[in-house]
Amino acid sequence: MVQELSPEQIQQVLQGISVPPQPQIMVDLQMEQFMPNPDLKSIAKLISQDPGLSGALLKIVNSPYFGLANKVSSIQRAVNLLGSRSVINMINALSIKGEMSDETIVTLNRFWDTAQDVAMTCLTLAKRIGCEAPDEAYTLGLFHNCGIPLMLKRFPNYMTVLEEAYYSAGNERRIVDTENRLLNTNHAVVGYYTAKSWNLPLHLCEAIANHHNALAIFSSDDSSRDVQLKNLLAILKMAEHICACYRVLGNQEQDHEWDSIRGPVLDYVGLSEYDFDMLKDTIHDLGAG
Repeated sequence: MVQELSPEQIQQVLQGISVPPQPQIMVDLQMEQFMPNPDLKSIAKLISQDPGLSGALLKIVNSPYFGLANKVSSIQRAVNLLGSRSVINMINALSIKGEMSDETIVTLNRFWDTAQDVAMTCLTLAKRIGCEAPDEAYTLGLFHNCGIPLMLKRFPNYMTVLEEAYYSAGNERRIVDTENRLLNTNHAVVGYYTAKSWNLPLHLCEAIANHHNALAIFSSDDSSRDVQLKNLLAILKMAEHICACYRVLGNQEQDHEWDSIRGPVLDYVGLSEYDFDMLKDTIHDLGAG
């Protein structure tokens, strides 16, 4: 799926478009800046709530300038490496690029809310099922739909298309198939190239690219194929269902995509339907999802 766009098309789709930060986070970070001793944990927590700011921070810390041997995918570690002054200066410089209409900001609230919910649920699920890298599961949850604001800025009717895509999902039809048919691109492939531009680790970029291709991946006869990818996607698809992305983003009463992949995903992680329902209730009780 990541080869769907030519280099020229990639440039056309992504040129001059960035995921906008949430205004309230800018205010909160400004307040933290004026504290006598800015708290790095508080700063990291604030930044972690926002895909745009998190992406910009990771892009900087993973740039050749720092020369790190391994890519950083943890917001807390990135803040620790950069220090509070550099982080806050970087975010102040970013601000909100370009003017957004009130209507667009309201529409994007659906994206902001579900991104944070899915990220927290991914983190909780990763810890519950013994995932070796819960921070990466959180990062995937936060960024997996980072292509949505980019698509909305380019296609004003995008949320209507997305609702149709969620309605048509299932029966071996992917959500991205509807986007491809109507818009000649989709939020997963745009998110992939955006994540690459943020210097996220390649396996996270690939998970973003394939997050609506789970049925094919989990139906593969090769049980050893892409274990890291399957682990991340299993957590993400469970989290999306628990957080009702089909309702928040797709405006649907039924999760058609989950209906088509729940069997292979639950088999892969070794959970029965009953186990998953109990886990879902526990996560809701914790306030995640």
